[in-house]
Amino acid sequence: MARALAATLVVATLSLAACRSREAPPSPSASPQPSAAPEPSARPVASAPPVASATPALDPGAAAAPPWNVILLTIDSLRADMPWSGYERPIAPRLTELEKRAVSYTRAYAVSSYTSMSLGGMLAGRYPGELDRDGYFFGTYPKRVLFFPEVLQEAHVRTLGVQGHGYFKRGGAGFDQGFDDWRIVPNLRWNANTDENVTGPQMESIAEELLGDPARTAGKFFFWAHFLDPHDMYRPHADVPAWGRKARDLYDGEVTFADRYVGKLLDFIAAQPWAARTAIVVSADHGEVFGEHGIYRHGFELWQPLVHIPWMFVLPGVAARHVDTPRSHIDMARTLLDLLGVPAPDAIGGTSLVPELLGRAPAEPRDVLLDLPRTSDNDRRRALVHGDEKVIALGDDAYFQSFDVAADPGEEHPLDKTDRARHDALVARYRAAKGALHDVGPFACRKLKGAPEGRGY
Repeated sequence: MARALAATLVVATLSLAACRSREAPPSPSASPQPSAAPEPSARPVASAPPVASATPALDPGAAAAPPWNVILLTIDSLRADMPWSGYERPIAPRLTELEKRAVSYTRAYAVSSYTSMSLGGMLAGRYPGELDRDGYFFGTYPKRVLFFPEVLQEAHVRTLGVQGHGYFKRGGAGFDQGFDDWRIVPNLRWNANTDENVTGPQMESIAEELLGDPARTAGKFFFWAHFLDPHDMYRPHADVPAWGRKARDLYDGEVTFADRYVGKLLDFIAAQPWAARTAIVVSADHGEVFGEHGIYRHGFELWQPLVHIPWMFVLPGVAARHVDTPRSHIDMARTLLDLLGVPAPDAIGGTSLVPELLGRAPAEPRDVLLDLPRTSDNDRRRALVHGDEKVIALGDDAYFQSFDVAADPGEEHPLDKTDRARHDALVARYRAAKGALHDVGPFACRKLKGAPEGRGY
C-alpha cells in the first residue's frame, strides 16, 4: 500500500487541481509540475571540515537576558542534512560557522511541508488546519487570523520584512500582516509551476537598506527575511562550485549561493551598533526531497526530509550547544515574542523556548504534531513525533504508518509490519493528541482533494 500511496503522490505532484484561486499568485513553496525529472543522489556521509568566516562574534559580555531585537532568517526548502549535521559537502560555510555559536535544535520540525501551510502555522503559533484560510493550494489567510508581528506592532516594536516572491506581496497570502515596512524584490517573473527568479543579492541589498536606517532600528525591532534561491528551479551559478548535474547537486549549489548572501547580511549585522543586543534566528519553512519515497521537491506528504529542518538561535552572551529534544515551529511565535519582551496573547499558541534557550530550564520531552490540511491539491496528512517514533495519519485518519526514525531514518520499515504493539501505541497517542486540535473548514474552495463524499471539505 505504501508503494501505491507514493505512486499516487507522484501523480498528484505532477498535476494542478482545477480548484485554484485565480487571484492568488503562484506559491513559492511547491512545484506541482516539475520542469524535468530530477534524479536521486547518494546520502550524506561524514562531515566536511569547517570553513572559516569573517563574521565577528557578538559581544561575549552582553547580558544573557531578553528583551533583545530579533532577526529571523528563513531559507526556503533548506533540508536538515547540512554540513553542521554531517553532510559531506561544505555547501553552507557561513551558516556552518554561525551554527558553532548557536543554540541549535538538531531535531527541529516545520509545522507542515510547504510554505503556505508551514509559514501560516509558524506566524500564528497554530496548526494551519485550525486557521481560517481559503482552502486553495496557493493559500491565503484573512486579516482576522492573528499573526505574531501584529502583536509586536501593537506593542510599538518596529516590524520590518523583505521577501523574494510575489506570493508574499502586500494583501496576498496575508504574511505581511503586522509589518510596518514590508518589501518585495522588484521585477519578479511569474511562473505557476516553478520559481524562475534569482533574488538573494537583491534581498540582501534591501535588508541592508532597512537595517542600516537608524530611524528604523533606533528602538526595539523585529526583522524577517525569507531567502528563496534553494527553492525550485535549481539554477547553476557561474561563481558557485558545480557538484554535478543531478537535482541534489544543483540544489547544493543553490544552498551555497543563498549562504553567500546570508553571510554578507550577517557581516553587515555584526558591524551595527545594535548587534550586541540582537538575537539571530535561522531556520527553514520546510525541507526538500530528491527521490525519497518516489517523490521530488516538497509538499503533499510529511516524510522526514520534508519536515525535519535546521533551527538555530544566536543569542547575546548565551553559550553554543545542541538541543536534541524534538521541537516544532509551533513554538516560534511565542518564543520570538518572549525574546522581544512582548507578552503573548492567548490566541498565539505554542510554548516559549526561551527558558531552555537560556539554560534556565531543561528541554523537557514533548510530542510534536505536524499538520497538512486538505486543500484543492492535496489530501490531508497529519503526523505525531514521540521521541524517536513517528506516526503518520493519512486522509481522515483512514490509514496509519509508523516508524522508528532513529533506527530507520529513511522511514522504509513500517512498525505495523515489525512491531505491531509500538504501532498501535503510537496510533492511540496520536488520537489522544489530535483531540486538542480544532479543525476549521476553508471558507472558499469547496472541492478539496480526497474529501469524503458529500462533505466537500
